[in-house]
This record gives sequence, structure tokens and C-alpha cells, in this order.
Amino acid sequence: MRLMVSGGGTGGHIYPALALIDDLVAKDPSAEVCYVGTHRGLESKIVPARGIQFETIKLQGFSRKLNWHGFTTNVETVNLFLKGVRDARKIIKDFQPDVVVGTGGYVSSAVLYAASRMHIPTLIHEQNSVVGVTNKFLSHFVDQIAIAFEDARSQFPQKKVIFTGNPRAQQVAQIHSDFHWSSYDLKDDVPTLLIFGGSQGALKINAVSEQAIPKFNERGYQVVFVTGQKRYDDVIAQMKADKIVPATNVVVKPYISNMPEVLPRVAAIVGRAGATSLAEITALGIPSILIPSPYVTNDHQTKNARSLVNVGAAEMITEDSLTVDHLMGVVDQLMNAADKRADMAQAAKKMGVPNAADLLLAAVVKLSHHE
Repeated sequence: MRLMVSGGGTGGHIYPALALIDDLVAKDPSAEVCYVGTHRGLESKIVPARGIQFETIKLQGFSRKLNWHGFTTNVETVNLFLKGVRDARKIIKDFQPDVVVGTGGYVSSAVLYAASRMHIPTLIHEQNSVVGVTNKFLSHFVDQIAIAFEDARSQFPQKKVIFTGNPRAQQVAQIHSDFHWSSYDLKDDVPTLLIFGGSQGALKINAVSEQAIPKFNERGYQVVFVTGQKRYDDVIAQMKADKIVPATNVVVKPYISNMPEVLPRVAAIVGRAGATSLAEITALGIPSILIPSPYVTNDHQTKNARSLVNVGAAEMITEDSLTVDHLMGVVDQLMNAADKRADMAQAAKKMGVPNAADLLLAAVVKLSHHE
């Protein structure tokens, strides 16, 4: 099979694409893959490092500002889209894909639109419960739409929609972990809470978690507080200013490079509600306290989180209600109740789709046979 994939801007669009590619290559080592992204996006660093053929086109997103600058920006965006479609047609013509898959981000708009106009089978994957602008646009042109949340189904043309889950879930579920908390100077037989606001860190989560350390010091459970690489020095400086010293049951780290190996050892997690994070914690069945980012389009993280809360798989704290006392109340209730964690873990696992990459790949293969 010759597969072309396009998606970029954030890891939430890139990692599902890579999970699909990994599954295809594992099943068909002779498969050829071409990934189309932008030269500025995160994909330009991640994809070539994986040894995958990588092509670029230049696009940008629309401005939401209702002023002259917003207007001129959007005129430029339209012009770049039209040029992007022409450039995408050339890349498609050169590579001759059997199927073209889009995983979101504005770069995929030109690639999938061009492929559909060239009568090449096309599929888009929507990771969130609220459909992004790019996938809403593309839904009118592509052959099939794969979703990771049932809440997204009603936002698309019904006859095109299939449920596959998020391919990232399968990658995480298949990882064998030899990780032990002793490598962090913690105990392996004590429940461990992971606080993680994302790879860049989250200011409010970091600030409240830092202030909560004296309370965590007194608890019987363990806490691993991951600040994000860029925020670590600020957190440490604030801890010094506040004269806060972690006890032996609390570890503060800038980043965890082997997160998929660490997650199976986590008793509960405090974090954002991005699509990739939720795919991972549902695949592994991890109880969670979700603090959705209020800074994302259409507040989709809140809707993602509610999907877990509604089935008893998670608790949710809004960022504007996040305080030390509120956080500690919810955390203590969860970390001091093994039965509750077990129930939440079971509910989370029921939501997970551990064979999501296989399901998506099956849909892609089926499309390739119906040119």
C-alpha cells in the first residue's frame, strides 16, 4: 500500500498519524508512506526523525480578529490555501497514493481537498468530541470520517462516520513497562499521583500544585509533579521563595521522556483533557482528575472531559475554580479510596479502544480497495 498522511501543528494531530503508520508498517513492511506537513509545525521535527518521507506545503490558519489585520490575514490564508492545493496536487501526483488520510490541523485541509478532487480515496480522523474547523470543512469532500468520541458523530454527515477510537491508545496499550518508582527514589508499593499539565506545562496547574506541596508532604500517598521543561526553573525559584521543600514522598521533575512506560505505574493522574492524553489514560484504565484548558478552540477539552466524567471514569475541576483546597479535596478523596480508584479505572478502560490503530487501518485498507 502507498499511504499519504497529513496532519500537524500539535502532537494531538501528529501522534495518531504516527500510530497509524506504525501499525501499517508492522503489518505490511513493504508499505510506502509519505507525510505532508508544514515546515514550521511540530511535525517537521518529529516525522523526519522517524525516517518517514516528509514533504511540506505552506499554509496558515484563519484569524478570528474582526479588524483590518484579521481581514488581511484571512485574505492571505485563502491565497495560501489555493497555492497549497496546487502544491499538494503535485506531491500527490508524484507519490501516487492509494489512500490519503488527514488527522487534523490546517495543513491537512489543502492535501485532503486536493486528493478528493483527484478522486483518490480519502479519510479524516477527528480526535476530539468537538469537531475542528478543518475537519468540518473536509467532511463535505472526503469519503470516510473516523471518530474517537461518539459525541462527534452528530457533527458530521452520518453516512460517512465510523468509530475507531484514537490510534495512540493502541501504541500505549502495547508497551511493556519495566519502570519502577524506585528509580525516582519513591516506593513501588505506595499509590502514586502524577500531576502533568502537558509537555509545556500549565501555569495555573503548576502554581496551585506548588502551593499544595506542604499538604502533599503530609499524605500517605506519593506525588510526582511534572512542571513542563520550560516552566521548571520558574517553579523551583518559586518554591525557594516560598521556602517549600518536598518531603520524601514528593518529586518535582521538568519532564518525563518515557511517559508511556511510567503511566502503567500511576494510581491516578491530574492533567489536561487533550485527545491524546485521554486516549492514553482510557487505554490503560487510569483514574483521572481533569482540568481542561480554557484556551483551546470551542472549549473542546471541557467536552472531552465530560465524556469521561459522565461514565464515572474521571473527576473534573475547571481552571477558574482551581485552588489548593479544591485540588486537595478531590485528590485526597481519590487517593485515599482504593475502591473508588478501581471503579474509575474500570470505567476508563471501558471507554478505551486498545485496538484503535487496527480499526483505523482496516478502514484505510478497505478504502484502498474501492478506488
